[in-house]
Amino acid sequence: METTNYNGAAAVQNPVEKYPKPPYPRQEQQMPGVEKEMDPCPDHGETSYKGSGKLAGRKAVITGGDSGIGKAVAIAFAREGADVLISYLNEHEDAEDTVKHVEEAGRKAVLMPGDIGSEEQCKQIVERAVQEFGQIDILVNNAAYQMAHESLQEITSEEWDFTFKTNIYAMFYLCKAAEPYLKPGSTIINTTSVNAYTPKPTLIPYTATKAAVQNFTSTLAQLWAEKGIRVNCVAPGPVWTPLIPGSFSGEQVENFGSNTPLKRAGQPAEMAPIYVLLACEDSSYMSGATVQATGGTPTI
Repeated sequence: METTNYNGAAAVQNPVEKYPKPPYPRQEQQMPGVEKEMDPCPDHGETSYKGSGKLAGRKAVITGGDSGIGKAVAIAFAREGADVLISYLNEHEDAEDTVKHVEEAGRKAVLMPGDIGSEEQCKQIVERAVQEFGQIDILVNNAAYQMAHESLQEITSEEWDFTFKTNIYAMFYLCKAAEPYLKPGSTIINTTSVNAYTPKPTLIPYTATKAAVQNFTSTLAQLWAEKGIRVNCVAPGPVWTPLIPGSFSGEQVENFGSNTPLKRAGQPAEMAPIYVLLACEDSSYMSGATVQATGGTPTI
């Protein structure tokens, strides 16, 4: 990895060479996928992220916080001083590892397994957070489902419903349940995707939901502005998470991210600082915004 040092400052790495580039080893998993079976192992910032108290005393809920971007965000938030409730489906080993890192940062971690496609589960997540923390300051709607298909005929009605319930219904359920507890200065951060702008034809249900996330964010930001509650979203490009070997063929995984200008997939650790920015006071005049992290891929 190439690094450059400027006048004694911390070394700056060439973003093209900072992380492994394709071809990656061919690999496939059953959804939702687990990180320990991935090669190379994703970087969630376990050894690199340094906090500076930007979220001291804040209380956060993160869906999909067991692995991938959600895990990196949980680690970063904890090192910035926040307690974290981690919502996830059933990836218990990954979730426990996230808890370990949160607790090593001296913060409280709460686990909530279950399907967020259920409105009742979303209500219970909010109620548990209030019970454990006394308040909710940050809600990160990050969990998502996708599956690649070469034909519309391959997509069942059940998969269509599941994708929408996980990716967009849950966002509505959680925001609605959390609203009574949110105060001026609270923040919502939603995860959309580069696919909201440049949709892949093999990901029709997923891309449709990510466009909905984008518009939900823009409208909710306006609706809640007078409450002093900010709503923003992050649009990642290809990021190396368990979702990838869980939803693509081994051949597609092998070349994942190679079509970006940076010629590689992003890492969860490269996404987390964006969520920290949107969660903290540094972004106090940002609402209704989308921060893109696409490896150089243009979105318009």
